[in-house]
Amino acid sequence: MTILLDFLDVREVALELLMAFAPLVLFFLYMQWRYLRLPRDYVMRLVKGVVLSYLGLILFLQGVTQGFLPAGLEMGRVIGSAEWKWALVPLGFFFGLAVTAAEPSLRVLAIEMEKVSTGAITQRLVLVTLSLGVGVFVALGMFKLLAGIHILWFVVPGYLIALIMTRFSNPTFISAAFDAGGASVGPMTVTFVMAIVLGVAGAMDGRDPVTDGFGFVSLVSLAPILSVLILGIMSSRTRSDS
Repeated sequence: MTILLDFLDVREVALELLMAFAPLVLFFLYMQWRYLRLPRDYVMRLVKGVVLSYLGLILFLQGVTQGFLPAGLEMGRVIGSAEWKWALVPLGFFFGLAVTAAEPSLRVLAIEMEKVSTGAITQRLVLVTLSLGVGVFVALGMFKLLAGIHILWFVVPGYLIALIMTRFSNPTFISAAFDAGGASVGPMTVTFVMAIVLGVAGAMDGRDPVTDGFGFVSLVSLAPILSVLILGIMSSRTRSDS
């Protein structure tokens, strides 16, 4: 019975992704027929990439629902009901480093930044900067949850600081910084770290998973913005000194 239910879940996910992929593929085929006329070898490589992406997303989403979310919620419940729950702050920093290093969207962003800057901004520099920033803010989010502080006390000043920092940062980094904020809240962060936060909020007395658990992603998305802007400010100072 369990195997049958898992199969039905996979089929439902596959159909949903097929509906999402189909318009993009049809649009490309139309453009290829009408305007692009790309070489056959290139089109075949693109088709292989689409198929691999489709199959990979099916496996990933199934793994998320069957593995990541239940594991994260259970870990959060255990930590939230333990006496050593304040260990969530250093653990949050470790979780932030781990999910950022594994986040596919941030890796793509780092690759594109290196290409556009012709190697002046390396992938490693971007990933290290983002990992440290997200780690700090995940730890800050854990502290917010444990102390019962409202999310607005962090988000509003954080974005005001980000807007002020754009005045001093290298213009090359400003747009990339805000893109990094959106890319940081990808599948790894939402499915694993947020699941832990919701589990902790549900297990702690006086905490509501809705009011205290949600909002965490908005705080995490602020970390890459500030991190890349700081990188831009350092870059501007380096250029001015030289």
